[in-house]
Amino acid sequence: MKKILALIMAVAMMLSLASFAAAEGYDGEIKIWVAEATVEFTQAQVEAFKAAHPEYANMTVDVAPVGEGDAANNVITDVEAAADIFGFAQDQLARLVAANALMDVEPANAEVVAAENDAGSVAAVTLGGTMYAYPMTSDNGYFLYYDKSVVTDPSTLEQVIADCEAAGKNLYFEINSGWYQTAFFFGAGCTLTYDTDDQGAIVSINCDYASDNGVKALKAMINLAKSSAFKNGSSVSAGSDIGAIVDGTWDAASAQQAFGDNYAAVKLPTADGFQLGGFGGFKMLGVKPQTDENKMAACDALAAYLASGEVQLARFEAVQWGPSNLAAKSSEAVQANAALAALADQLAFAVPQGQYPGEYWSLATGLGDDVIAGKYNDADDATLLAVLQNFQDTAASYVTK
Repeated sequence: MKKILALIMAVAMMLSLASFAAAEGYDGEIKIWVAEATVEFTQAQVEAFKAAHPEYANMTVDVAPVGEGDAANNVITDVEAAADIFGFAQDQLARLVAANALMDVEPANAEVVAAENDAGSVAAVTLGGTMYAYPMTSDNGYFLYYDKSVVTDPSTLEQVIADCEAAGKNLYFEINSGWYQTAFFFGAGCTLTYDTDDQGAIVSINCDYASDNGVKALKAMINLAKSSAFKNGSSVSAGSDIGAIVDGTWDAASAQQAFGDNYAAVKLPTADGFQLGGFGGFKMLGVKPQTDENKMAACDALAAYLASGEVQLARFEAVQWGPSNLAAKSSEAVQANAALAALADQLAFAVPQGQYPGEYWSLATGLGDDVIAGKYNDADDATLLAVLQNFQDTAASYVTK
């Protein structure tokens, strides 16, 4: 199996870099922004790339710590002064495209990316049929960590609630967060997305929360909040007496420490018969437009390399980031990681997070706070539908054009 995987990756690397064989080379400077945790790793990979490609051996590469949460804003503020290659989260793609801050992925490379990475990550780097970045991870989302000595069956939310109540343990789920809250609404079949124009302005909304499915989702949230085991939260380190918690891969080490030998992780359960869904997220590498054709080729080649399956697997081994590359995801090491395996299962039911106005997050917090306060505990379906109609109308009011 390992030999087959190695062969697949070797072929993938040759395909990924084939289009750069005719490059004339470049001996100038390239700036890269990546998360602080991956700076040292990235520097080592840059040196490996230069060693493998003599035409780029003399170029200078400066790797600086600018995380995915800040990179897009910094790039948009001053594209000219920004890094040539930078990591960012998928919800920033539309803004970066509108700011003319991303170079299209070369067609031959786009074909390789589409063939070698999971569908969610490919969709996340594509806008209007054009690929604008290289997928680097498929590891941002949430799932269920639980204590095996407490939870007997993690497949249904009703059973998880009952087991936590029986054991006197807490069940954490941050339902007043616009990110986690979508687990109920998207899972029940609802939609809430915004469309943007070429300038990044929000021009329309697609929302059907005010529906039978929306009422079903809201009732599931209400039933959860009624439980004596329920705690609003999503951080293992901030919790106590945890029987189960909806959280992400970034808390895997804390969850393992909290649960010890009883540590387990799975996709989200069903609630009232429907599979909980939610947002999925991806990290990607973008290349800003270049006026120097040789520098452009060098940046594109280096970005493709840093996002390749071989490097994704090495990045997982170094800092535990989950690959989007299909061959890397199938490796024994990645498959043995319980948190990443749970997330991979959950991402099949997740929606890539697009661009949302800031007001949406406050609106969702308000809805969750009302549920937590018990405001709708005795409400009938008609009342809940009215609540969701108001939510939907308010969300639509954030459309700017």
